[in-house]
Amino acid sequence: MKKISILLITIVFIIGCNRESYPFLIDNTRVGQLTKEIRINQLDSIFPNDSIVRNISGNEFLNSTNNIEIYDKDGSPLLILEPVQQFDTLSTIGYIQILDPRYETLKGLNINSNFGDVVEQYRISRIENTLNSAVIFIDELNLYLTIDKRELPSSLRYDTDTRITASQIPDNAKIKYFMISW
Repeated sequence: MKKISILLITIVFIIGCNRESYPFLIDNTRVGQLTKEIRINQLDSIFPNDSIVRNISGNEFLNSTNNIEIYDKDGSPLLILEPVQQFDTLSTIGYIQILDPRYETLKGLNINSNFGDVVEQYRISRIENTLNSAVIFIDELNLYLTIDKRELPSSLRYDTDTRITASQIPDNAKIKYFMISW
């Protein structure tokens, strides 16, 4: 019994250390160092060496955006964040667009993956057909991916009423947007 307890403690410690030592891990509760509980006003302390650009367009009475772009110290884009409540620094993060391929899931899915990688590693919850893209939802990770309709067979490109199935999307179709939704 004592050996089993020591083994379990060791496994939990190793898993915990791996999560903390890999700052770009995406799972169902976090994206790197970001969690659902993080507030917009905490971003400066989470990304102390990176650039944070707050884009505000329109005003609070119009349909406007308040996106926050995160760039690494070399100027490469990392993430685009959208707060749950616009114009509120105490708001949490509602959506995250992944721009940097270092952000990846435990199974290696990242912005540079293709649809074949998605099908191989995850269970697709549903696929929605929009005007310009197919939106693939993976509920276990709170994420969705978009694939441009130009990557699809021509019979699916101009029709928004047809139901798109995973078997109709080519394995080599590239991911256009990689989004986390909390």
